[in-house]
Amino acid sequence: MQAFSLYEGSYSVDSSKKFIPFDPLKDDPKDRKGSLFIHIHPFLIQTAKDLILLDTGLGYKDDLGNLALHNNIKKAGFDPRDVSFVLMSHLHQDHAGGMVFEHQGKLQLAFPEAEYIVSRGEWETGYSGKSGSYKTAIFDVLQRSGNLELVEGNGRINDTITYEHSGGHTEFHQVFHISENNSHYFFGGDELPEPEQLLRKFVAKYDFDGKKAMQLREEYGNKAAEEGWICMFYHSTGAPFGKVSKVADSFRVEPLDS
Repeated sequence: MQAFSLYEGSYSVDSSKKFIPFDPLKDDPKDRKGSLFIHIHPFLIQTAKDLILLDTGLGYKDDLGNLALHNNIKKAGFDPRDVSFVLMSHLHQDHAGGMVFEHQGKLQLAFPEAEYIVSRGEWETGYSGKSGSYKTAIFDVLQRSGNLELVEGNGRINDTITYEHSGGHTEFHQVFHISENNSHYFFGGDELPEPEQLLRKFVAKYDFDGKKAMQLREEYGNKAAEEGWICMFYHSTGAPFGKVSKVADSFRVEPLDS
């Protein structure tokens, strides 16, 4: 089993919920008052049978009109058409934008051979139109495709992939475990987006249930340390992969290449 970060870049986002590219080497954070600064790392995992994508980034294109996510998959040595599962933690724009892309003026599936695994409750929430964090035009394409698989609660996709309803960051957020040959990768989406969030306890205002998300981080950290999980951090500013250990009552995260 191999895992790869498909780093999509660094961005600032303010109350308008627009993601603006941000280069820490050239751009001054003071020029973007009221903004959050985030890195975006979709992940790709190759197992014996599948090529698995975990969340899909913003869906931005390069100057030639090619989907950045496709470019990054090719750089990792794979063909985007070989992706067999797209596992979605939730459907906010910075995680779901790359589910589709525009080609010749029309939106189409970015991964037409893949099965898209989405929480039913998250899908219905996104379609409700109550939040600007969701882009329903993307959902329309997936709805018509026949590639959408809506899931509920906890369950298993196959021998290597399981999912759990977590409900901290969004009400129907889900997390994923991918296990094969004694290797265990854990993807916590926006409930464990950075290694630093294991190092301190806090309730975040941007979470649907901040207290629950805080408790989940503690739970994930303990299990990762006990069971030797490799954690994938979607918004990490440093290493996107990490191995967790616990010393006394404190977590430590050892950065890994993959």
